[in-house]
Amino acid sequence: MKLLVGLGNPGARYARTRHNIGFMALDRIAEAHGFSPWRKKHQGEVAEGRLGDVRALLLKPQTFMNLSGQSVGEAARFLKIEPAEITVFHDEIDLAPGKCRVKHGGGHAGHNGLRSIHQHLGPDYARVRLGVGHPGRKEEVANYVLHDFAKAEEGWLDDVLRGCADGAPALAAGDDAGFMNAVALRAAPQRPKPPKAEAPKAEPAPEPKPETPENPFARLLDRFRK
Repeated sequence: MKLLVGLGNPGARYARTRHNIGFMALDRIAEAHGFSPWRKKHQGEVAEGRLGDVRALLLKPQTFMNLSGQSVGEAARFLKIEPAEITVFHDEIDLAPGKCRVKHGGGHAGHNGLRSIHQHLGPDYARVRLGVGHPGRKEEVANYVLHDFAKAEEGWLDDVLRGCADGAPALAAGDDAGFMNAVALRAAPQRPKPPKAEAPKAEPAPEPKPETPENPFARLLDRFRK
């Protein structure tokens, strides 16, 4: 059993904000892999299903971001699973939009949702860091992540979410590289190679011109020979 957690804030007001990209990723995974309908449990919303050969529970905490650990901790205790079997999807301002990285353990880097999970589980869980970009100034971060994605960002956002759904079975199986490759193929698809240019055809060599006699007497003699 794997527990996949998406971080975000509940309610329509926050549904399309950058802070909610974790919720969006889980919604796309549930839809793509035929998970059960969402239901309320563990202070959140859960859906059950399979990712390849692995049973998985998807969890979207409804405690608001700063208290995400309450919901995740309750689910982990109920399922009797270790932090190593838990993967958390979250927004990452230190990655460019469209980039995705998997990380195991380490600090929370000031992310309030991860900070709360650390308090309830410790640091030994996996994270899927979904890049949303940085506003440029530290004091603008809180406002930036609580704003909706711009229309111009919808293209790369949809690609990344589809990539998360494509790669979810690999992630559940422990193949981090396979998961990140699936996201990269959606976010930056390989361009088809241009057709090879045909080599130019060689032009036929010109026919040699008859030699011109060197002096008038030779030309006259040449006329009598013809």
